[in-house]
Amino acid sequence: MAGFLLSVHVVAAIVFVGSVTVAVSLFPRYARLALEEETAAPALPAVHLLHRISRVYAVLALAVPVFGIAVGSALGVLGEPWVLVSMALTLVAGLLLGGVVLPRQRQLLQLAEGGPGPTSAAAALVAPTTRQADAAVLVRRLAMASGTFNLLWAVVVVLMILRPGSTTGV
Repeated sequence: MAGFLLSVHVVAAIVFVGSVTVAVSLFPRYARLALEEETAAPALPAVHLLHRISRVYAVLALAVPVFGIAVGSALGVLGEPWVLVSMALTLVAGLLLGGVVLPRQRQLLQLAEGGPGPTSAAAALVAPTTRQADAAVLVRRLAMASGTFNLLWAVVVVLMILRPGSTTGV
């Protein structure tokens, strides 16, 4: 049974977390293009798709810790330090994805689609420059959060492979 659970855990991690990792990595690049007037038309569908992949696969990726806990329980390793640290990093990555990455993707998607416009003639003269600057800051912050999310997953993968402190480690 443990072998089956481990297989599902690993396949779910590769398919679901891998997809989210790629989508959140590519989103800032295409968001930049979608915010530029010359490249907005071809880039906007990609931004929509990447945001949808990020959202849907984030939910599907919840299977990874569920099966991971089942595997850890079946193998009797839930109290091992490498498992506890991996679970904590997974929680941080999930909170970062749900609390920072996905909301910023949504903001940038709204900006790329036109978002709320200026409310006065004076604001209309200043708004495009300010809006572009705000969007550029959002893209940079999103790229940083996405990179941190991906780094957390890389650390979890290394911990799962090396299992430091385990008597059955590599």
